[in-house]
Order: sequence, then C-alpha cells, then structure tokens
Amino acid sequence: MPDHPVPAGRARPEPAAETVRELLFHRAGVLGWGERPAPVLQEPTDAIVRPFVAGRCDGDTLPIHRSVSRAMQAGLALGAIDPVVGSICGRVPFQGPFAIGHECVAEVVGVGDGVTGLRPGDRVVVPWSVSCGTCEHCERGLTSKCSTTARSTLAAFGFGPASGDWGGMVTDTFRVPFADHMLVPVPDTVPSLRVAAAADNLADAWRTVAGPLAAREGGTVLVLGGGAKSIGLYAAGLAVALGASEVDYLDDNPRRREIADAFGARSRPLTARGTLPRRGGYDVAVEATSRSYGVQRAVRALAPGGVCTAVGYYVGRTTRVPLMRMYANDATLRLGVSHPRALLPELLGFVAETGFPAERVTTLTADWDDAPGAYAARSTKVVLHRAPLWAREPQEA
Repeated sequence: MPDHPVPAGRARPEPAAETVRELLFHRAGVLGWGERPAPVLQEPTDAIVRPFVAGRCDGDTLPIHRSVSRAMQAGLALGAIDPVVGSICGRVPFQGPFAIGHECVAEVVGVGDGVTGLRPGDRVVVPWSVSCGTCEHCERGLTSKCSTTARSTLAAFGFGPASGDWGGMVTDTFRVPFADHMLVPVPDTVPSLRVAAAADNLADAWRTVAGPLAAREGGTVLVLGGGAKSIGLYAAGLAVALGASEVDYLDDNPRRREIADAFGARSRPLTARGTLPRRGGYDVAVEATSRSYGVQRAVRALAPGGVCTAVGYYVGRTTRVPLMRMYANDATLRLGVSHPRALLPELLGFVAETGFPAERVTTLTADWDDAPGAYAARSTKVVLHRAPLWAREPQEA
C-alpha cells in the first residue's frame, strides 16, 4: 500500500468535471481529443482508474497507418474476409470515431464498497480484455473469452462499440468492472514504463515463448518479425532471458534488428524466400509477420515436435497452412486471442525478479497531451506518459 497521502474513503470523490477527455480515432492518420461523461461507480465491484502510462498496441497501427475500413467492409461483403472481423471491429471495421487504446498502467482513484483488495493510490495494469474471473471460461484461463462480459466475440477496451462500450485507455479516467479480479498490481520494484505493454503486447509475447521453453529447456527459438512489431521484439528478448540456447530474429527493419541484438538475439534481414539461419530446425517459432508466407515459413522451420505460435491478424479466409508438413514433423501451430489477465501475475513476477528491460522496445516516448500526434507516429512502439497523482514509482529503474 502507498505510504503517502491518498483520497480518503472507499468511494470515489465527486469528479471535478462532468466530462473527461479521451483519445478518439477518426480515420487513418487522424486522431484527436474528444469528451465523454466522467465515469462513475456503477456496481460495488467497480473501480475508477487514472491511466498515466499507455502503450500503443501493434494492432492499432492497422487502421491508423492504412485506410482499411471500406476495403475491409467490401472484403466482408464478398466473403474474402472472415466474418468474425466484423463481430470484433464492426460491420465497417475500424470506422471512426471511437475511443482507442488498450494498454496502460494506471492508479486507482476510487473503488466500490464490494472491492476488498484495492485502495486509491494502488498502481495496476489493466488487461485489454474485460473479464469477470468467475465464469467457466475465466476459470480455465480464457479470460478474453469471458462469457459474462462479451456481447459478441470479445469484450475489450479501445476496439470500438462492436466489442462493448468500455471506451479506450488513453483518457483522463475510466471505469473497470470486477476490479479485484481485473486489476493486477505492479510490483513495487518495477518501473511503470517497463511494463507499459503488459496489458497486451508484452503478455502476448510471453505466451509465445514462456510455456514452450518451459517444456523444452534450452530450446532454440526463431522469431519472424515486422508485422506485430513490438510483440516479435518482446518475444526475442524474453526468449533470451528465459534461457533459450539460440534466438534468431528476422526482420527487414534495421532499427528493430538493433533492438533484438541488444537483447542478445541474433538478427538478420527477413526475405520472403531466404534461407533460415538454423538448418536443423527450431524448437519454438514465433510468427509475427502477420502474413500467410510467415505462417508457412515458421511452421516449416520447426524441428520435430516443435511449436509455432502465430500472433498476427490473418483476416483472409484462405490463409495457407502446410498441414502435411506439420503432420510429418509432429508440429504444433498455436494461434488465438491472448489472455493477459491469466498471465500477468507470472509475467510481472518475472520482470520484477529478473529486471527484464522491456522498455528497450519503446521507440517513441511522448507526453500524454501530445497523444493525437504521437499515437499516429510511424514508430515501432509508442508509449505515452504523464505524472501519477498518488501512485509511487521505484526510486531506480
């Protein structure tokens, strides 16, 4: 618990204003501040949080850097794009305006009477997907498939109304339901900027390597990067930190290759048909190109019994997978929505224990007030920040 002044009482004080500011996506390359009613506690299990560090998810760059809404709408109508895209992102996918942003570290500013494990001033990670913690799916660790909160395919912050009216995380304050379950405390020794992406991209990378390497101690790892840009880098760094004997990172971007090298991985350019560095195959592969050819290359690169996790968006209905090769090689392909709430305690504990420098992946750190321009930047990993009101940062990173 913080040892400095915090708001008195368990209920949130009356807001100073009737509205709060939030970052809105309007169309490709155009974001701006908007207003909405200030959040209030609706249930005894709610909390109100104030985000002060926010990361831009790799997936957010799809609509920001490319005009995809109408093209994807046409693809849905023609059957070229899987209809599940519409259930997540709307009939016109990524149609603005909507509140964007779903990675943050926040401080608790108010809690309902039914919240027992949190108090104002606590520093927490808020997972991107909204979950209750008690339904059958949540109890199985499938927290992004919560049957209590999802109206359709997902219940999520920052995806637009098709995934619920939760709003985005780049805002003054927002409401979090099932707060005792949802909000995961940041260990006292971990700087907030280090875990800016823990709510999504860092946790997504953790699942690609932590489990597979636990079953293959000292295994070899291949990361194909460039699509899910920060996820691939986090995965390469985590694989090194987890004790992989070899980590090869392939990407056509020199700056990202430098970051991978700084983690201790071995990087080289990624070409569509180039020879892979390791002829004997890899125990673990991470497919982060978000391309069909990436899936094929990653699967074909596996050693016998290897596992590949694909983390990109594969929106087409005809993504090709070399199934016969997988059959002959006893290979496993894993893909699916990530479940950060189930992973965050282990991940944050690892970062606290090892000092894993996830902040190396951040290529642009910007002031909170500059969010509209910074969030649209063509940079690998954007992190916004402002000073916390009560939450305490470690004295040293």
